[in-house]
Amino acid sequence: MALTPGYKQTEVGVIPEEWDCGAIESLIPPHQKYGIVDGPFGSNLKSIHYRRSGIPIVSSGYVTNGVFRANDYLFVDEEKFQQEIRSAVKGGDIVMAKIGARCGASAILPASHPLSILSGNALKITIDETQHSTFYVWQVLRDLYERGQLAQIRTTGAQPAISLASLKRLRIPLPPKHEQEAIAEALRDADALVEALEQLVAKKRLIKRGVMQELLTGKRRLAGFSGEWKTKPLGELFDFSGGFSASRDQLSAVGYCYLHYGDIHGSRKTFIDVRSEYAEIPKLDIPLSRISRTSLLEDGDVVFVDASEDDEGTSRHIVIINPNRTPFISGLHTIVAKAKTLELDHGYRRYCFQTSDVKRQFKFFAVGTKVSGISKTNIAKVLLPVPDLPEQTAIAVILSDMDAEIAELEERLAKARLLKQGMMQELLTGRIRLL
Repeated sequence: MALTPGYKQTEVGVIPEEWDCGAIESLIPPHQKYGIVDGPFGSNLKSIHYRRSGIPIVSSGYVTNGVFRANDYLFVDEEKFQQEIRSAVKGGDIVMAKIGARCGASAILPASHPLSILSGNALKITIDETQHSTFYVWQVLRDLYERGQLAQIRTTGAQPAISLASLKRLRIPLPPKHEQEAIAEALRDADALVEALEQLVAKKRLIKRGVMQELLTGKRRLAGFSGEWKTKPLGELFDFSGGFSASRDQLSAVGYCYLHYGDIHGSRKTFIDVRSEYAEIPKLDIPLSRISRTSLLEDGDVVFVDASEDDEGTSRHIVIINPNRTPFISGLHTIVAKAKTLELDHGYRRYCFQTSDVKRQFKFFAVGTKVSGISKTNIAKVLLPVPDLPEQTAIAVILSDMDAEIAELEERLAKARLLKQGMMQELLTGRIRLL
């Protein structure tokens, strides 16, 4: 295939003719011996060296999705720092996770960050800012990580790790510095939009959580409602039964909808609308005659998990929206709650099990060590505040409106992330030029 005029083929791909490509080790400041290093290993840094104050230790755990989050520092004293001075990091350096599932993830330390020392699971890269843009280089590394391209510089063993020698030799496209800075500025603006939306979504979720705690406990009453609430055990409101056991390997795109307990744990939502989500729901190819009626999910059913790896997960649940009665099988490690009475509004069920008090009861009744489990007998003992139906409906409408607002913001956030990803692909390859 002929190259587009003005472009050339290089070992890093097709790039503009004015661009170069170079190894990471060529980007460090001249005469700087420790421009690319990893943290001390073995006997050099042990728990006995940690202090409550002193020189901060920077580990890979502070690198999260391109953001440096420094909390709960560990420290070493000045003497130990001097012994490991090669591992000193400062504001403006790139810090990369060296070991583990996230090896290759990186972030730039804030300019105000204090002089620190690397832990053994991290490495640093110092860029010569007189010749290159640190932010540009970091965006290239970030893009390579997100696309899985840093696998080429990983070592194999008990756990994956970045090879320091291979990282130094890693070659990347290098526009002239003024173009690096223009690309960096454009991507910085895109990052700022994504971050602003992330913060707004997080804020709206916190607000909703607060409103939910007040409305669902009766601490805050809506206008026009003043009657006393009842408190009822779930055993008076629901009949409980188990699901049909099938492994994840048995699921496919063929058969009847199947609710695996892992999909409850893995979902941020607390309801499934079978009509709109039918195509995405896993299927089990099995005759319905083998499925108990109590394991078939109907509109308004609530499905709890009976096992969780942590206490917080013991109260995880999904409310079923299925007015068309589409066959939907509740699966392995699930407890199906079918209403005995009409005392709980269907919309209200999406929220009423999310209060701190209800979650606390689930934790209390859970048993186990490595895995927490809860039985049908114990779920029936959980107490639930129950207002009259009109108040339930009014509360559900308010919380549903808040959910809709959050969903709209999440959609905007997803689009902003896709836009940023597209910009990275175009700008970092020179397919779009900022001249």
